[in-house]
Amino acid sequence: MGQTVFIPRELDANEQRVAASPDTVKRLAGLGFEVVVEKGAGTGSRIPDEEFAKAGAAIGKAADASKADVVLKVRRPTDAELKGYKQGAAVIAIMDPYGNDAAVAAMAKAGITAFSMEFMPRITRAQVMDVLSSQANLAGYQAVIDAAAEYDRALPMMMTAAGTVPAAKAFIMGVGVAGLQAIATARRLGAVVTATDVRPAVKEQVQSLGAKFLAVEDEEFKAAETAGGYAKEMSKEYQAKQAALTAEHIAKQDIVITTALIPGRPAPKLVSAAMVASMKPGSVIVDLAVERGGNVEGAQAGKVVTTANGVKIVGHLNVPGRVAASASLLYAKNLFAFLETLVDKENKTLAIKRDDELVKATMLTDAGQVVHPNFAKADQQPRVEPAAVPATTLVAEASEKKTAPKKTADKKTATSKSAAKPKGIA
Repeated sequence: MGQTVFIPRELDANEQRVAASPDTVKRLAGLGFEVVVEKGAGTGSRIPDEEFAKAGAAIGKAADASKADVVLKVRRPTDAELKGYKQGAAVIAIMDPYGNDAAVAAMAKAGITAFSMEFMPRITRAQVMDVLSSQANLAGYQAVIDAAAEYDRALPMMMTAAGTVPAAKAFIMGVGVAGLQAIATARRLGAVVTATDVRPAVKEQVQSLGAKFLAVEDEEFKAAETAGGYAKEMSKEYQAKQAALTAEHIAKQDIVITTALIPGRPAPKLVSAAMVASMKPGSVIVDLAVERGGNVEGAQAGKVVTTANGVKIVGHLNVPGRVAASASLLYAKNLFAFLETLVDKENKTLAIKRDDELVKATMLTDAGQVVHPNFAKADQQPRVEPAAVPATTLVAEASEKKTAPKKTADKKTATSKSAAKPKGIA
């Protein structure tokens, strides 16, 4: 009897994604696994049980997790789910461990080998496994769609016999994967787009997508990136100049989308209450970082807030999950690509090579211990998240990137490169 992969139905009410697709079920079977999908696991992603069954999966129940050698999930398992896993099972998911040391310790105590997909190193070999890229791409797209849905006017310029409808002005703050896709989507819908980031390397990418780049481009700005691709914290003088430029610009915008997230820290505040108050009635702000405290003062997780001056601040949770049918297909392929590296092709069994660079980067717990160096003491001394970045620090992102593009690409190439070489929100 072969080893078993179990795909559960996600328990979080806001989570419509699933960790497998009919295509990856077929591929898992080809690796020698027996695949069990919990009944209804794919409903929120428009994948009925019948499609999984046709692909070769058995349709089971939650209790089947107890027999699984591998569990593929979207979100970190709950305490109740952990009790149902057998010791030694490999559990692969987006674990969101920062600030959740107790949950990491619980996974170690349960005896599972837990892998956190968001820690996948950004190397050529692992591009197809990069969940931050695949999900952020869709988050950037959906942010523009959500903004358009709340904005009660047309986005493109329209010239009619009755007069001209002016194009909406959209401002994207943070030019990572989500930001680049937001730029591309807003441009496709006909908006006039500007974008900002503290890293000078992204200026060409912004311009290649037909948007204008906004920044105080002094000598400090030119050196505002570390060798690893991180955004440096700028001096107070630069912060003041950039904040003044941004505040003046936001007052003229119809749509603002913020994408700034820093792994392991609360989101930096980019848009102050005064900036929001300066905007026109009917303007829309979409905060993609609301789950980490938000980039916008006044944003509320899971709500659309209308301010006293008529500005809507959109704080939807789990934005990639709002396009679950697409997000699940990409995420499932990310998981399969990683799991494939953990399988002995000759024996068709799970064979985790603990010295492999992908395993060392993503493994959180193993054999009853917390093994990731960033969380090594999680089971002994739970930590508190560090303080938030100051509100005036315009930090766009802190994810590692590869070499910056040397020349401007055309629009289609720039969009595809951003998906392959992620640098922004997760």
